[in-house]
This record gives sequence, structure tokens and C-alpha cells, in this order.
Amino acid sequence: MATTPPPPQAPPKPTWDPRSAAPFPWLRPTIRIRLTLLYGGMFLIAGILLLSIIYLLAAQALNVGSDLPFKIVEGKVTSDVCNLPDQASPSTFNSAMNDCVNEQRQHALDSLLSRSLLALLGLAVIAFAFGYAMAGRVLSPLGRITRTARAVAGSDLSRRIELDGPDDELKELADTFDDMLERLQRAFTAQQRFVGNASHELRTPLAINRTLLEVHLSDPNAPVELQQLGKTLLATNERSEQLVEGLLLLARSDNQIIERKPVDVAEVATQAIDQVHAEAEAKGVRIRGERKPAVVQGNGVLLERIALNLVQNAVRYNVAENGWVEVTTDVQHGQAILVVSNTGPVVPAYEIDNIFEPFRRLRTERTGSDKGVGLGLSIVRSVARAHGGHISAQPREGGGLVVRVTLPV
Repeated sequence: MATTPPPPQAPPKPTWDPRSAAPFPWLRPTIRIRLTLLYGGMFLIAGILLLSIIYLLAAQALNVGSDLPFKIVEGKVTSDVCNLPDQASPSTFNSAMNDCVNEQRQHALDSLLSRSLLALLGLAVIAFAFGYAMAGRVLSPLGRITRTARAVAGSDLSRRIELDGPDDELKELADTFDDMLERLQRAFTAQQRFVGNASHELRTPLAINRTLLEVHLSDPNAPVELQQLGKTLLATNERSEQLVEGLLLLARSDNQIIERKPVDVAEVATQAIDQVHAEAEAKGVRIRGERKPAVVQGNGVLLERIALNLVQNAVRYNVAENGWVEVTTDVQHGQAILVVSNTGPVVPAYEIDNIFEPFRRLRTERTGSDKGVGLGLSIVRSVARAHGGHISAQPREGGGLVVRVTLPV
């Protein structure tokens, strides 16, 4: 019998969260900082080149190191700057004057260079500040686009950028983003409307079928064959109801949670354990574990579904004798942790990704078991993502799984 090929794996979610602040925000290479460095660097390079040209031209004009264009033949020359000999031959006197004038030329060039460097440094500071201000003004529409995108990431699809100003590339980008948001809002609205209509259209006939079957089964005069057929149809109808409920919940939980309230994960896990307690006793499975308070912001019904699906799977996919399920909750590093471990069959590591796909089970077809419809872990992953959390699983040594759900506090 040919096996169904596994569905294509979705690309991994990005590990970088734009909402989380960097540890050193002033070191982040933003576009504004890069434009500032580019503008200031270009000004600095141009200033250095201009200063070098001025220095070379001034040195050439002063003609440092050359002889004087005149000579002293006779007479007496005094100077407050140069140290000239009182009694010396004309050649010695001319040489001393030449050295003195060249030294004054060099001092003039050094003074020109030092003052020019100070002026260049001051202008560079002004240029960097001006570049930073201008870059912020030019890039302000991008900041507006980013803030709108973050609001949309929180499922507020009604937000729009509505950027004013000249018809440039940034306005074109903002208008394109607004058009995309408009189409997304229409798509999500249509999806919500479809889910609501499907919820009614699919539940109603199944509920009618269940009622009719239960009425026929309650007839004590019904033949045994008819009762057996009714029980089989009732089990099939119940399975269809579970499938419909699972699909609708999966469709709803794929979106972000808009209305959030404080929910204690420990309380949710305890309620899930209470619902599965009878089934666990019937299978001889012990449920244990310490559940510490872990309050998160989310939807209590969906979070209870996470705990219920995990505990149900841990009980149903367990060993025949002396099985156990451990459910623990805690808060670690600013995150609420829900861990469900259980004994059970050995799970190969390469099968871990498949168990989170819809209608996928470990080494079984989707119709090959009466333990569920194959949507339990898919719903758990979808609800966890809708709350900004993450779910992971790893094989337990000796058999079974260790499933870990992390939710932001």
C-alpha cells in the first residue's frame, strides 16, 4: 500500500522579533545612522582633500626652503624675531636671515594647518549633526510605515498609513502597503465570515443526525442489527463532529488573539487534567506533576484547548501498564512554560515534525485509529503561535514524548 507523501514543510519562523528592543540600540546600524555616516564621511573626505590642496598651494606660494630674493651688502639690520649676528660678514648675515625667514614661513604653514584642522573638525561635527537631522526628516515616512506594520502585526488590519507629501518613492511604497492591507482585510473578513457560516452549516446537519440516531437507539423494540448499525453510525457522526470542530478551531486560531485577558496556565492545565481524569483511570495511567502559577495574557478557551489536547494525547498514546503522564507549569526567563511528558511507544526523532501536521499520526493513516481525528497537535501549535508562543517536542528516553509550550508572560 502506497503511503501518502508528507506535506511540504513550512519555512522556519524568523528568530528576530522586531518588537523586541536590541541590547544596545545606539549600536544598531539603522538606515539613518548609515546615511549620516555616509553624508558626514563624504564631507570629511572632501574637507581633507580641500585642506591638502590649500596647504600645498600655500607652501608653493611661500616657497619654503628657497633663498631670499635679496641680499644685504652693507649696513646694519636688526630683528625682534630672528637672532641675527651683530658682527659678521655679509654672506654669514644673509645665511642667518635666510634661515630665519624660512622658519617663519614654516611657522605660518603649521599655524594654517592646525587652524584649518580645527575648523574642519568643527564643520565635520556640524555636518554629521545636519546629516543626522536631514536623514531623520527624509526617513520619517519609513518610521510611520514601520509603526503601522507593527500595529498590523497585532491583527489591527484597519490601520492605514495614508502618507501625505510629494509623489516620491516613499509615498509610492506607503500607497502600495495600504493597498496590500486593504486586500488582506477583505481576505480575513471573508475568512471569518466563511468560518461563521461553515460553523452553522456543518454543525446543524450533524446535530440532527445525532439526534435522530439517538432517538432510534432509544427504541427498545429495535432489532439488534439496527441497534448495532445505529451505534456505528453514531460513532461515525461523532467523529465527523470532532473533525468539524477541530477544523473550525484550527481556522480561528491561525489568527492573532485580539482580546486578551490574564489566564493562569496552571489553572488551565488543572482543568484539562480534570476532564481527562476518567479516561486516564480507565487506561490505568497516573497523572502527576507540580503546577506553579504562570499567568499570561491570552484567550482562556484556546489556552485550555492547548492543555486538553496535550494531556489527552499523552493519555491515549501511552503504554498498556504502569503508564504515567507528567504535567508541569512554571515561569522561566519571562515566559510561561507548560511541559507534558508521558510514557509510551518509542518515537523516532525524524517523526517529530510530522506529528504537528494536520491529519498526521505516528506511523498510522488518518483513518487508522479511533483516538482522534489527527488535529490535536496542529491545533496546539496554531493556538501557541496565535499567542506569540512556541511549541517543541522531543522523544523521551525509554519511549514517549516531552512536549514543551512556551508563552510570553
